[in-house]
Amino acid sequence: MMMTSDWVIILDEADALCEMILSSEPAKTLQQAYDAVYSDAQLVQAIYAFNRIKEQYEDVQRFGKYHPDYHTIMKSIRQQKRALDLNEKVSALKIAENDFQDLLDEISLLMGKTVSEAVKVPVSNPFFASGSSCGGGCGSGGSCSCSA
Repeated sequence: MMMTSDWVIILDEADALCEMILSSEPAKTLQQAYDAVYSDAQLVQAIYAFNRIKEQYEDVQRFGKYHPDYHTIMKSIRQQKRALDLNEKVSALKIAENDFQDLLDEISLLMGKTVSEAVKVPVSNPFFASGSSCGGGCGSGGSCSCSA
């Protein structure tokens, strides 16, 4: 494939769009929330402990209630997840992640509709899926009415 001036323009526009996304308010909020979570040593240890118990949980899931530590691990993972979910920094990070994902979904829909109304754009937010011609069911095993 040859590099033409059209391709150079497209690449320049893509770089400009990337810069706009990275300098957006949701991106800045996400970075601040991420820094707040991972600069807290105690919280990082709690996340690390949760990841360890999550590995044990996955092992328990293979055997179900017949695993010798089933009840202990199930109770422990619920308690640790609840403790993390109730942490203000973690909840702020989750909200920031969702806001940033909404921005990316909106940009994807705008770009897809610019190409053609028939372009099907997968989105994570059902609010945006209503504007999509596919309804969000394509490729996910959902009931999609499109003829892909």
